[in-house]
Amino acid sequence: MTLVGTTPKGTTPPPRLPVRERSAAREAGGGLSPMLTRLAADRATGVLERERGSLYLAEGRVVHAESPFAPGLDVLLLTHGTLDGASWQQALDRAGPEQGALRLLLDADRIPRGALELCQLAALYDAAYFVLAPSSAPGRFRYGAAHPLGGLRSVPVGSLERETLRRRELLDRLWPDPLADGAPLVRAEAFAAPAPTARQRAVLALVDGVRTASDIARELGRQAFHTLVDVRRLAAAGLLTGLFPPPPPPPPPPPYVQTGTPGAPPAGGPGGTGSSGGPGAAGTAGAPALPGAPGAPGVPPPANPPHAASLPRVNDPDITLLKRLRDALEAL
Repeated sequence: MTLVGTTPKGTTPPPRLPVRERSAAREAGGGLSPMLTRLAADRATGVLERERGSLYLAEGRVVHAESPFAPGLDVLLLTHGTLDGASWQQALDRAGPEQGALRLLLDADRIPRGALELCQLAALYDAAYFVLAPSSAPGRFRYGAAHPLGGLRSVPVGSLERETLRRRELLDRLWPDPLADGAPLVRAEAFAAPAPTARQRAVLALVDGVRTASDIARELGRQAFHTLVDVRRLAAAGLLTGLFPPPPPPPPPPPYVQTGTPGAPPAGGPGGTGSSGGPGAAGTAGAPALPGAPGAPGVPPPANPPHAASLPRVNDPDITLLKRLRDALEAL
């Protein structure tokens, strides 16, 4: 038997190759955005614009985040009566580069500092989850830009990336199919499904085949990520699903062109020869079409030709049940 990887006696063993542990990668922040990591190292100030939103930095730390897929800080403050709309609008009108709207609200004693900081951090982490999602377009950084809201608390880039990774893993554990995150939601008939909680019933009440999870979060005044957690749990229970994208429309039929005059002799003369004039050219381009065939004289083309690239639109609750069974068998 031959031993592999042994060190001869009297020699120094070679050093071990450096291996980056998973825990070390987590402590480093996960590397979701190399550009963001470099900006944090340079202590840059400005706004990083990505495909799904923006991150505002001050000396390398994140002070504000916004995304069209997450309700803004104003929604979280105004929906449940934490702050009245007149005070919020007044702070926005008076905000400037020296003093943001959040600082003005604190100076005017419109809201307790603890409640405002909690809502600001909740909105920041919520929007950053979507901003740091994988994108197909490069990011762009504008130096010196600041958000009119300002920022009471800042977050290190590493902490923000680690929390984003934790949230992704949580959603994958609840239900591995991300279709329901961005597609319009529809109810599904489930068999022996667990009873939904009060939060989940509020989400189900707004499922209408048009609203997405982000739309429902904005209607309820909740964080978008918390709504995604409810949506994934409801999808795992078989109570809702996301609509598949509709198939592309079939191409329009080609215009009908009359190929010849009924009763006229075919091209090539009465002998039925083709354009080359030889007897073997019969039945080629000069031959008339068969009677009754599409394209023949007097027969229009089909109105709706079959479209091979289109797929049927399927929203079958049995598919959701099969996915649940597959995941349960894989977990054994």
